[in-house]
Amino acid sequence: MQKVFELSKGMMIGPGQPLVVIAGPCVVEALDICRRIAETVQAACAELGLSYIFKASFDKANRTSIDSYRGQGMDEGLALLARIREEFGCPVLTDVHEPDQCALAAEVVDVLQIPAFLCRQTDLLVAAAATGQPVNVKKGQFLAPEDMASVIKKLASTGNERIALTERGASFGYHNLVVDMRSLVIMRELGCPVIFDATHAVQLPGGRGTSSGGNREFVAPLARAAAATGIDGLFLETHPEPEKALSDGANSLRLDDVQTLLAKIKEIHGLVS
Repeated sequence: MQKVFELSKGMMIGPGQPLVVIAGPCVVEALDICRRIAETVQAACAELGLSYIFKASFDKANRTSIDSYRGQGMDEGLALLARIREEFGCPVLTDVHEPDQCALAAEVVDVLQIPAFLCRQTDLLVAAAATGQPVNVKKGQFLAPEDMASVIKKLASTGNERIALTERGASFGYHNLVVDMRSLVIMRELGCPVIFDATHAVQLPGGRGTSSGGNREFVAPLARAAAATGIDGLFLETHPEPEKALSDGANSLRLDDVQTLLAKIKEIHGLVS
């Protein structure tokens, strides 16, 4: 049976709950950009009756190139996330890449996220779950959805059952991903809330040689399809000017388009939830 659990401050995720929207820039950028994104998406979610979690990575350890912008680092990045959390009163999510980052990040953010490339790293999973905070794990591009059962078992070994799984597409040859909507159904049957990452699903990994490309025009169609299949949350990376984003701009949704998409997703979600 699929679980319902509290993410933060009475915000629930799972069957029968409002759709949870996890949205923000790929990586922590300037405070004013993060504020603008948080303000816009939070207002849209409030108007539509959706739950909102701000997301940004303090470090992107898996960038394609050694020269790519990785973020502001743990100290400054977490400090900025703490300011967003305080100013807007919304929960915050960030990625962790190493076990020793988990406890420190958990003091600041409400949800820890395990990147797709690291979803089988036992020490990282256990350290994240041991904090007691909810853990969202992105399914690796190389895994079948049923393989996430072993990931859940590793996390639950700590006694923490506040676990969510995210679908972000599967490798389809070189520099391409494809989304198998059956994955959403299969992972929900594992008993955890399931989130669809609509922006990484349109990424072209390494497609630009020293950086990843993306097909932003497919974000909305895939998000609608996922909502119709059945999801508990929607993950979006968004930016006021994606062309100027410091990471993953090619697959980030333009901030001005967020409200229109969320309105449609809410309508679809209401029909199938």
